[in-house]
Amino acid sequence: MTAHVPLPLAQKIDDLAAQLDRPRAWIVKQALAAWVSEEEERHRLTLAGMADVTAGRVVDQADVEAWAASLATGNPLPVPQR
Repeated sequence: MTAHVPLPLAQKIDDLAAQLDRPRAWIVKQALAAWVSEEEERHRLTLAGMADVTAGRVVDQADVEAWAASLATGNPLPVPQR
């Protein structure tokens, strides 16, 4: 696999590799694995959220806004429930 990396990012990777005494490829592999894992989790959570909406498991927007606004007061509202 080949990737074109902007020079400033490549320099950061080289600097990090030197600091950690690891090869550049190890740094890139770790970063790519972490990113893929985060994207998979984001996708899973998105699908779960969409399923909640389809099933009607939602909280009214006005209730959320009222709760959020109350957080800056001395008497915050309880977290809205579905």
